[in-house]
Amino acid sequence: MAGVHFTFDNFKELLNLYIGIADRLDENRAESFTILYCNFKNIKQANIDSSLKEILRTSDSIVNHEKDYFFVLPYTDKYGAEIVKKMFDSYFNDFAESFLLSYPADGENPEALLGSMQDSVSTFFKDDLRCLDRFAKVI
Repeated sequence: MAGVHFTFDNFKELLNLYIGIADRLDENRAESFTILYCNFKNIKQANIDSSLKEILRTSDSIVNHEKDYFFVLPYTDKYGAEIVKKMFDSYFNDFAESFLLSYPADGENPEALLGSMQDSVSTFFKDDLRCLDRFAKVI
């Protein structure tokens, strides 16, 4: 198993795609997908690469900017995404800073979702995630 890796430049379009699929198929507007952010700054790239193959499903999407990783987990609520996060922590035998949010509960469009992500990570971890500046409107 392994997620599908997308370029960081396509992150906003990827979220628009997931939102479009969710709006088309998920009539009850439950947590249609969850974005899991993980900071893997202290993890060797080879270990990151092997963990992605081991932990993620083929339906999951990966976007990264350097060691900031964003996982889009379709039909996964925050509880399920937390399980994925714990699998990474266990795999690395280390705690990675992370944050999760779900569509549509935490934002109705990519700008709102990524703005909320940027604001929350800045508040909780004092990391500005400047890489999201081009996509997000900080709330």
